[in-house]
Amino acid sequence: MENEFDFTEIRPYNDSEVHDAFVRVCAEQEFKHVLSQVITNKPVDEVIKRFLQIKTVEEFQKDVMGAYFLNLIEETADGLTTSGFEKITESPKKHLFISNHRDIILDAALLNSVLCSKDIPTSENAIGDNLCSRPWITELMKLNKSFIVKRSGTKREIFDSSRRLSAYIRTKVTSNDSSIWIAQREGRAKDSDDRMQESLLKMLTMSSDKDFKQGFLDLNIMPISISYEYDACDFLKAKEFQQKRDNPDFKKTAHDDVVNMRTGLTNYKGRIHYEIHDCISPEIDKEVSADASRADVLEIVAKIIDRGIHKGYHFYPGNYVAYDERFGGGRFENEYTQIEKNTFDEYIQGQIDRIDLENKDEDFLREKLLEMYSNPLVNNLEALAD
Repeated sequence: MENEFDFTEIRPYNDSEVHDAFVRVCAEQEFKHVLSQVITNKPVDEVIKRFLQIKTVEEFQKDVMGAYFLNLIEETADGLTTSGFEKITESPKKHLFISNHRDIILDAALLNSVLCSKDIPTSENAIGDNLCSRPWITELMKLNKSFIVKRSGTKREIFDSSRRLSAYIRTKVTSNDSSIWIAQREGRAKDSDDRMQESLLKMLTMSSDKDFKQGFLDLNIMPISISYEYDACDFLKAKEFQQKRDNPDFKKTAHDDVVNMRTGLTNYKGRIHYEIHDCISPEIDKEVSADASRADVLEIVAKIIDRGIHKGYHFYPGNYVAYDERFGGGRFENEYTQIEKNTFDEYIQGQIDRIDLENKDEDFLREKLLEMYSNPLVNNLEALAD
């Protein structure tokens, strides 16, 4: 498999490439400007001097990225809690982590920050080439153990890129070289109705020379549930829903992605929780019969991943308030106080007020925001009843 594909273009940098990559990145004026906006407590020259002293990927992740993101959470959130990380250390194998997708940058970045803080080897993380709008951004991502997912090109080019990506992920996991993180879908689930994208599962099968069931067993898949009390980009997602409703041809721009990245990093997030599910190989082995068709295998594996993610959600008062306001009946009124309900309602109105649309439909926007905060609970209830 390794001999068939050249992974150089997409793989992260190794330790021998770190210094030269930092030399190139730090020479970019745009990077220096961004750095001055992100790190405000130190002179840019001092930060760059530190970067040029870094010799390994692990040093960069622990001393710079891990510290930065955990400090960011202290400034923009009310705490980060975790459950189940011992399942990673108890296993001698590397894993394919598959999580729901809320934030463009934070989902994977916080996972690795937690892994660093617990002295667990970090994962390599998938990132779409649409976010690598500048060469220095690509280099910075590859310094931080990100590998690039090609999403543009002809059908043939995309097919070939998918085969290479599949081979890369399988090689890393099955050779016990590194765990891998991917989101369960290419883009964020803007309504928080998290579902495994079947095309991603198909991509993973492209590199297996075994039957489909064994191909998934070999990847040691571990679902991860990510729960944000408040989605920092919720008002931007709601705005996009109305834009697409009013104009079916509406498409986000590269600038919109930058705004979403910046908003996700800097805006308030409330409490955050990461839940690690058991490796689902035993569930796949049990639920997928030996004579299952390819379509059946894909459907069952997707269902198992979704079930693991949905069961692992951590809920906050706003989730229960959103459910009761969306569906009526007061099913969860014992899960929140009147003060907590008022706080959530004020938050939702405040987010609606931030949306700048000429023909703003407040009822529609409120409905979409309530869906975002109630859908995880809807899916959790369904998973627990399964």
